[in-house]
Amino acid sequence: MPRYLLKVNYVGEGIKGVLKEGGSSRRAVAQKAVKSLGGKVEAFYFSFGKHDAYMIMDLPDHASALNLVLTVGASGAVAVETVVLLTPEEVDAAVKKTIKYRPPGK
Repeated sequence: MPRYLLKVNYVGEGIKGVLKEGGSSRRAVAQKAVKSLGGKVEAFYFSFGKHDAYMIMDLPDHASALNLVLTVGASGAVAVETVVLLTPEEVDAAVKKTIKYRPPGK
């Protein structure tokens, strides 16, 4: 099952919601949303710095991940950056493939 890292920023009403409902509530909402798409949240952490929270999740496919990100983003309360995570074995399979490529100018 594909794995994703979400970098989350709460904006506007989203920040007010976290202040009102707390962190555990937001994690529960995220888990319910991911489960409804046939996935599982592996980790959910709040953080200091550039992003407010990080979530690692498994979802059945890219379409499910896109549905989640579009739905969350459409709320206007959360901005999400999505990173597709690859296993070392997926990288092994990728580097074994051959490709015909010529760099510019060569």
